[in-house]
Amino acid sequence: MKTDHRVRMSQRMIRRAFLDLLKQKPMQRITVKEVCEEAGIHRGTFYAHYTDLYDLLHQIEEEMTKNLRHALEPLLSAENTDPLQITTAVFQCLQENADLCSAILGNHGEEDFVRRLLEMGREHCIKAYSKYYQNATPFEIEYFYVFASSGCIGLLRKWVEDGMLLPASTVARMAESIMLHGISYLNASDHP
Repeated sequence: MKTDHRVRMSQRMIRRAFLDLLKQKPMQRITVKEVCEEAGIHRGTFYAHYTDLYDLLHQIEEEMTKNLRHALEPLLSAENTDPLQITTAVFQCLQENADLCSAILGNHGEEDFVRRLLEMGREHCIKAYSKYYQNATPFEIEYFYVFASSGCIGLLRKWVEDGMLLPASTVARMAESIMLHGISYLNASDHP
């Protein structure tokens, strides 16, 4: 039991150190030595858990993906889930993983991971929008998803840059309102 706690603490310290460094510079310029120094651990401890930095990044991304799927699972299997509930769940999951989000969505983030997250949500969002906007063609919905998801990534980056001070539900309502009303959102008197 004590060993499990030490393992979890070591992994948490390594993860935190790595993500802190990823906020400062690109992945390719980070070394295991730097991560170990930042985490206050020996290289042997690092290699006891990870084969290299790419393995560490992969495990962090897999954990985030699993958390996101877990958050979305009940919503995506429900019959009457509206798009705002899905957007809110995504933003809440991202807020719960703020350290990863600020690193991944920052200047030195991993764009491949962002693309994989968007792809993961694509099928579910298209299905939800098809149900709510039955007059739209699959082609139109696909293009709308590309446009809206790119805007959401920009909104997420701004939210992260501002320190994620707004509640996830507020940012989700803002994203949904902008998607539904476009520029008219700025005229609305009931901004989230």
